Amino acid sequence: MTTQRPWLAQYPAGVPHQIDVDEFASIPAVLEQSIRQFGDRPAFTSMGKALTYAQVDELSRQFAAYLLGELKLKKGDRVAIMMPNCLQYPIATFGILRAGLTVVNVNPMYTARELRHQMVDSGASVILVLDNFARTVQEVLADTALRHVVTTGLGDMLGFPKGAIVNFVLRNVKKMVPDYDIPSAVRFRDALALGSKHELPDVSITHEDIAFLQYTGGTTGVAKGAMLTHRNLVANMQQASAWIGTNVKLGQEVIVTALPLYHIFALTANGLVFMKYGAKNILITNPRDMPGFVKELKREPFTAITGVNTLFNGLLNTPGFDEIDFSKLHLTLGGGMAVQRAVAERWKKATGVTLVEAYGLTETSPAACINPMDLADYNGAIGLPVPSTDVCVKDEDGNQLPVGEVGELCVKGPQVMKGYWNRPEETAAAIDADGWLHTGDMAKMDEKGFFYIVDRKKDMILVSGFNVYPNEIEDVVAMMPGVLEVAAVGVPDDKSGEAVKLVIVRKDPALTVEQVKAHARENLTGYKQPKFVEFRDELPKTNVGKILRRALRDEAA
Repeated sequence: MTTQRPWLAQYPAGVPHQIDVDEFASIPAVLEQSIRQFGDRPAFTSMGKALTYAQVDELSRQFAAYLLGELKLKKGDRVAIMMPNCLQYPIATFGILRAGLTVVNVNPMYTARELRHQMVDSGASVILVLDNFARTVQEVLADTALRHVVTTGLGDMLGFPKGAIVNFVLRNVKKMVPDYDIPSAVRFRDALALGSKHELPDVSITHEDIAFLQYTGGTTGVAKGAMLTHRNLVANMQQASAWIGTNVKLGQEVIVTALPLYHIFALTANGLVFMKYGAKNILITNPRDMPGFVKELKREPFTAITGVNTLFNGLLNTPGFDEIDFSKLHLTLGGGMAVQRAVAERWKKATGVTLVEAYGLTETSPAACINPMDLADYNGAIGLPVPSTDVCVKDEDGNQLPVGEVGELCVKGPQVMKGYWNRPEETAAAIDADGWLHTGDMAKMDEKGFFYIVDRKKDMILVSGFNVYPNEIEDVVAMMPGVLEVAAVGVPDDKSGEAVKLVIVRKDPALTVEQVKAHARENLTGYKQPKFVEFRDELPKTNVGKILRRALRDEAA
């Protein structure tokens, strides 16, 4: 069946139907263009210290030369990075890629068990780790192929005296750096100094080379490494920049990067797409410190911000948020989880800018659908397929479904991963014979080609044979002024098979179970109403703030 593309008629003016994947041979080719165009402009700032594009060029070259000249790594070797957003991050990432090596992004909050799995699975031979997390690395070293450890302090790239003060406070005052003992470890600054003694050879990098092993699916059991090639990421950069390019000003954008760069959303959207435009990336090291985050946002007017629903919700509920200067802000992009209407409407009211929802997956590098940037108001859709991308909805037998029917969302395009690292069976289960990636999300398409996520396939609740989608319940309950955060999950029930349970973090301590149930009765049909309501101080979340429904389901079961 040929795919109809009703969405093309809805494309904003100036957005092409196709992108040129061959304009750049690799991610370093895009970086090098930005260095030529924007050399003296700030590229990344952290804690008030800025690095220009020219400095990123020089420092990432030094790191690349260290990896090849000192450590004698060979093309395709894997190098792991285990740190939050800080200046070392882009230096290392671009250095690894320029050396023709593969980046393995690691969540720094990982336990030894999780880190061990990822290092053994990826076969990484080098890891760069922030001092705060080095003890975890020490615990797994003996069980992995890691031969080299590079360590760094959060203040190491901030200059004197600031850097020394930051490192001293973290270690001695806040006690945030557990003792570790890795005798062979090299300091990041020493690695750069050693790299500066070597010439960086001309490394041939092609579209098919793997740029990132991006681990995903931790919530569905064992984390798998999605093989994202230079072609995948260059394609997604081209797709996203074609989409937003009509209202982005070259060399003038300032983007807030609060989601961690080790997560695919911030990595591509902020780290790569905005680099192409010569933007300044404001790196937020600890977005969970909301008062500190708001203080950082007051430092200078910014033009763009990306985030997940919980991040925007957190900002809106932090004192001082209303004192931020939003006069230059023109782009707010939400992804990673469903954006709730209540949050989107409050964001628009507070900032004057629409919170535009996008949809993507680690496996699609990540952008697959984005709403038009000129969207007047939140519309509940994940948007239209980006250029050079086909999206459809399929039933259990793999047949494409017509407009309005709910089935599994499937994606095809140059941004779809090569497959899962060393897992041919799982790759075959995810990407069918016709090249469609099966996302595991339940969705529908309207007649204009806008797609709507109904829910995760595995999060769906089955009440007496009726499908209940947690997103819908959460949206309704989140509208209550007394609710800060809410998660809906299915729990076993003798009568109906499953029943709806709500877990709520209150904004108003006086909120009662009966008030919540009354609100649900007014807004939801019988089988969708919560049978159980529980109040808690916090909800379990992933490193980027996605609510872990699975953890709540497991507890209930």
